[in-house]
Amino acid sequence: MVKGRSGQRVRLYVRGTILGYKRSKSNQYESASLVQIEGVNTREDVAWYGGKRMAYVYKAKTKSNGTHYRCIWGKVSRPHGNTGVVRAKFTSNLPAEAMGRKVRVFISPQPHSHGVRRTSTSGTVPHRRQPAPMAHTAAVTMAIGLTKPNAVEQLQVTFAAIDIQPSDWKGDVLAVLVTEKDLLRTPGSSTFENAILQRLDGHLAGLLSEASVEEDFAGKSGQSLVLRLQGQGFKRLGLIGLGRDAPSTATACRSIGESVALIAKSARAVSAAVVLASPGGIQEEFRLNAAAAIASGIVLGLHEDNRYRSESKKMHLKQVDLIGLGYGLEVDQKLKLAHHISSGVIFGKDLVNSPANVLTPVVLAEEALNIASTYSDVFTATILDEDRCRELKMGSYLGVAAASANPPRFIHLRYNPPGGNIKRKLAIVGKGLTFDSGGYNIKVGPICSIELMKWDMGGSAAVFGAAKALGQIKPPGVEVHFIVAACENMISGTGMRPGDIVTASNGKTIEVNNTDAEGRLTLADALVYACKKGVDKIVDLATLTGACRVALGPSIAGILTQSDELHKEVTAASEVSGEKFWRLPFEESYWESMKSGVADMLNTGAPQGGVITAALFLKQFVDEKVQWMHIDIAGPVWSHKKRSATGFGVATMVEWVLKNSS
Repeated sequence: MVKGRSGQRVRLYVRGTILGYKRSKSNQYESASLVQIEGVNTREDVAWYGGKRMAYVYKAKTKSNGTHYRCIWGKVSRPHGNTGVVRAKFTSNLPAEAMGRKVRVFISPQPHSHGVRRTSTSGTVPHRRQPAPMAHTAAVTMAIGLTKPNAVEQLQVTFAAIDIQPSDWKGDVLAVLVTEKDLLRTPGSSTFENAILQRLDGHLAGLLSEASVEEDFAGKSGQSLVLRLQGQGFKRLGLIGLGRDAPSTATACRSIGESVALIAKSARAVSAAVVLASPGGIQEEFRLNAAAAIASGIVLGLHEDNRYRSESKKMHLKQVDLIGLGYGLEVDQKLKLAHHISSGVIFGKDLVNSPANVLTPVVLAEEALNIASTYSDVFTATILDEDRCRELKMGSYLGVAAASANPPRFIHLRYNPPGGNIKRKLAIVGKGLTFDSGGYNIKVGPICSIELMKWDMGGSAAVFGAAKALGQIKPPGVEVHFIVAACENMISGTGMRPGDIVTASNGKTIEVNNTDAEGRLTLADALVYACKKGVDKIVDLATLTGACRVALGPSIAGILTQSDELHKEVTAASEVSGEKFWRLPFEESYWESMKSGVADMLNTGAPQGGVITAALFLKQFVDEKVQWMHIDIAGPVWSHKKRSATGFGVATMVEWVLKNSS
């Protein structure tokens, strides 16, 4: 449901059917009546748009006989019963065949005409002044600093598994993966013992053997050697060292893929091939996952976030062939899956990399709506604004949002599997603080990294990255709810103070003894909401505690759950994804430090065991019958070495959903 004030950039996406239409007197357009059939409950969600507060069609389009018809104006009339009616004018006359056609409709609380947005600076419905209960103003149409992300070229690379002799391959870069053993020579000779290297060296008239000696290339992990060639089928030959043995984990294979991407980028290659000098070194049962992980590493290694640069580099690589890792339909499907997951990881990375002056809660909600509209065959979206959250008594979440000029948005994407045969219902909940100042317990000192607090929505990025990937994969048999309570934690006269008591949507009261422990307050209402959807299992992801980053470092996420079954599922998923997790104890006795003298609980406990007490707090908002896991991604959400987000959590969540799919 969207209840934005006039001037706010909020839209509700629905689908409709053309029930009837009439021609205008001037014969210039058709006025079509549309009935909303999917996406929202018409009685509850469209009713707000009827009566005095009219809503307007932002855009609508339909297709008939290959021709697209675009709406130029429309509004929602008062619904009757459980039916919401939209009346819309189209750019040209609709043919008779348009009756019964499906229409995609975006509804906005403000009028639009011919694609031009009309805004109101008052922040309220015209002629009806209402005091704002929070510090929110109309969402800013232009970011602070006039920053607007550039439209960048999307990576368009395809993968194929082929059966060919490496020396016969033709293209730009041939990357050969070699172990230290592969470089052994025949006694008393410079000839390689490895058959593939021997054949390549013969094809290059001994150049490979000579160069490896001159450059001291021994096949050690991290070593690489690139030869420029002329008059050969491939322009460059790259040797990438694997160390003593062939890779046996997804993490190692993904790292190899990133090395291949680095060579391809530096050569501005359009085509590349990857070949394992000793394919027998990879166990048969791991070969499929190895191919997928290498492909994923190449995609992630090629990606550069140039949205905020004045100049961006052009992507050249279009085709990658994998040699020696199997071929056929099964491998091709695995490579396609890896590409879908990688696109979700990149989407998650880009969300976290986006600065807080651009990625506000409203914009994050728009990103979710874009997912729903792009994959409308399997997704529906519900966006709750501040008023609706207040009706649902989300006092814990709204307490955090109270100080910000940017209004909160509670985001719910629902994945409905093709065919509708649902065997399991899952929820993935993400922390969505688009910026965290700490509130009145403001972050101070270098250890707090306030300048990086745009990453505090890393949990929501993992949620939406997984949603994007699953929208492409479309697994059957599983319903998934993606839930994010998005807001900012700022400082103002309307903000939450230390010592305030907030009431969550399950009725439990919380004494806020630290406004910088805000993420758990937003997650509290999000978890209550998720449980009400009748799900069997919930996983939440959050950049929740610095304690977890201290305990496990920058590469490992902490997981806490009382469900051994859920732990096994996520661990199995992580082995495929290559992301690292470590289970921490769920020590119930630590709850003693979370008790308040005036409320049901505090939002922080003793300084020791902060990761555990945070999970104990969240447990208070999860139904006992629901299997639940908390994942703290404060460490691996960001790479300080690369000064960039990692997209952590996306791949594991996708693999977890796939394992729960029939």
